[in-house]
Amino acid sequence: MCIFHTNTFLAFLSLHSYLFSVSLLILNSLFLFPSSLCFLSLLLSVYLFFHSLFSMSSPLLLNCPPTLSIRGFIFSFISFSLIASTCTIAFQERRREHNALFLYLTSLWSNHQSTVPSTTTLFSSLSPIKSCTPTWPVISAHSDLAVPRPSDAVFKYLFEGMKAYRGVDNKIRLFRPSENMNRMINSAKRTSLPTFDGQELIICMKKLISLDKEWVPYSKNDTLYIRPTLIGIEPTLGVSSSNHALLFVLTGPVGPYFPTGLKPVSLVADPKYVRAWPGGSGAYKMGSNYAPTLWPQAEAIKIGCQQVLWLFGEDHQMTEVGTMNLFMFWTNEQGEKELITPPLNGIILPGITRKSLLELAHSWGEFKVSENVITMQHLIKGLEEKRVEEVFGAGTACVVCPVERILYEGKNLHIPTMDNNAVLTTRFLKALTDIQFGQVEHNWAEPVE
Repeated sequence: MCIFHTNTFLAFLSLHSYLFSVSLLILNSLFLFPSSLCFLSLLLSVYLFFHSLFSMSSPLLLNCPPTLSIRGFIFSFISFSLIASTCTIAFQERRREHNALFLYLTSLWSNHQSTVPSTTTLFSSLSPIKSCTPTWPVISAHSDLAVPRPSDAVFKYLFEGMKAYRGVDNKIRLFRPSENMNRMINSAKRTSLPTFDGQELIICMKKLISLDKEWVPYSKNDTLYIRPTLIGIEPTLGVSSSNHALLFVLTGPVGPYFPTGLKPVSLVADPKYVRAWPGGSGAYKMGSNYAPTLWPQAEAIKIGCQQVLWLFGEDHQMTEVGTMNLFMFWTNEQGEKELITPPLNGIILPGITRKSLLELAHSWGEFKVSENVITMQHLIKGLEEKRVEEVFGAGTACVVCPVERILYEGKNLHIPTMDNNAVLTTRFLKALTDIQFGQVEHNWAEPVE
């Protein structure tokens, strides 16, 4: 009688062992477990499958020896323990994978390969799991980026634009890189991509530039462009957060924005084209903000304009110039000399050059500095009353870019920037480039070595 109860209990355990076996096989077939554990789980599943069949038949025989029942009970207990351990390890590894951030620093022309010091470990901070295994940064020769899965979420794409400057003292400097990192991290949060330690990435980029220092031009007109990029590589076909991301940096020398000197541009201002809107992503530097602007840009060129003046709202607020922040220097209606730029209200990109110009202007203390909405009617009225002196764009590529004409509602508005010799625009250009190229010592210019 005791043997019968023992065999019945063993049969009960064996039945559950069988169900667990089938469950593991199904989970493996669905690739819910990491590939490193699939083979182990499969072996356990096959073993438990046959062991369960044996246990289901033999324990029900009343004359089954007690040793066989006890042996079967021990095997079942061990099998359950192995399954539980496998499941625990699998889910822990899966959770760690969600938290991983892959980093590759890529040089465009180097033929060398080097590793970065161990202090440059990067972590993802979006996942609630804290115990993640970081990946090591690697500097390698430029090659094609291998993202093999067509379902990878590369539509989640954001980037930064930076430059390395070779100074008059032959030292190489970066211009306010921490500001770029802060903006990039904010963009990553907005797109639900894993974030990283911005200061650690700066260390990596400095290592990259120091290895490729001969690619930093020996010229005050030329620079080394730096493009940190973060893309989602989650193998998911759908609209969802990407737990896996690839962070990489490309570099390449670039010439001056104005090879023959400071040249003004003409703009088309058409309210049917809108770059950003409240609650959207206009304040973040991501690919989705730039791709839709290419067609209006091409249309502007067809009608003889170089750039688009982006308008917003029923009152036609002036927001940005192409990919640059907008500035206007005028005498306001209160009779004050004023440098004005649109506020950071969610539809304006917080440019590093923009911030620098505002801080410089504040430090000079020579005129009023404001961040307020500028409408086309403000501009037109100011032009009619001859209060507008200069309009210019500002950004990393050009530093500053004067505006001489705006095509608006079929009329050409002449902007007197160059009539006034672009005094303030030129002054800003010199002040910033002197800092960037080391002619003026400033904490904004951060040495690479």
